[in-house]
Amino acid sequence: MPQEIRNIKYDDILKIEAYQFKGIMQKFPNHFHEHYVIGFIEKGNRYLSCKNKTYIIQPGVLLIFNPHDNHACEQIDNQNLDYRCINIQPEIMENFILEITGKPYQPVFTSQVIFNDELVNTLRKLHEMILEGSAVLQKEETLFSLLEQLLTEYTAKKNTSQNINIPIQKVCSFIKQHYRENISLTDLAAIAELNKYYLLRLFTKQTGISPYSYLETIRINKAKALLQHGTLPIDAALQTGFTDQSHFSKFFKKFIGLTPKQYMNIFKNFND
Repeated sequence: MPQEIRNIKYDDILKIEAYQFKGIMQKFPNHFHEHYVIGFIEKGNRYLSCKNKTYIIQPGVLLIFNPHDNHACEQIDNQNLDYRCINIQPEIMENFILEITGKPYQPVFTSQVIFNDELVNTLRKLHEMILEGSAVLQKEETLFSLLEQLLTEYTAKKNTSQNINIPIQKVCSFIKQHYRENISLTDLAAIAELNKYYLLRLFTKQTGISPYSYLETIRINKAKALLQHGTLPIDAALQTGFTDQSHFSKFFKKFIGLTPKQYMNIFKNFND
């Protein structure tokens, strides 16, 4: 079995994370991110579920997830995965879009699975540059070339809000505000003014993810922000509603692919 490589590099100039997971067999559960993800598989095939559609993903396919696009994946036939991606925070993406179009907005990518060798090659080059610490000008040119083509061919003209009805919007807002607390389905049903069973069905249909998975994803995303600023894993766990550090570490690695300590150490040099 090949050695696992779980590597993340943060580029402090571009404000972008570059992930590389090589030789892993991990299944990632249904979840979402609060940032953009642009990635590709270098080796191995995966089953992907995204926004209620299923795909078989092979090397050479570009993947794009908007913030809050729910997705899950797992290996096929016990094949090891070599996956690489960049993560871009919404406000950083907005700045890039301003540079390209003259208008600050957060784009909505309309295709999550793209068959385009040219784009994959451009992303591969950018990913390598970030990992190797290449010259800033070279990275910026490659990044803007990638984003310009994605904007031209694979986005809606303007950011559009998801078609989520008001009761579910209220529930999402409540979870975001009270994620540290021990939330029950009874609490959420009262917010939505719906019975528990109907709320559960409607929430999952509207968001693509269950209320509990939504809560856990919010907690993990909040914990990531704390770890980036040097908060110790045990403190990040307590501040985001996890019962203990062991429970927190288990969920963090399941969603992110790294332990909280590994993720925190990526940003250590920027916090010293």
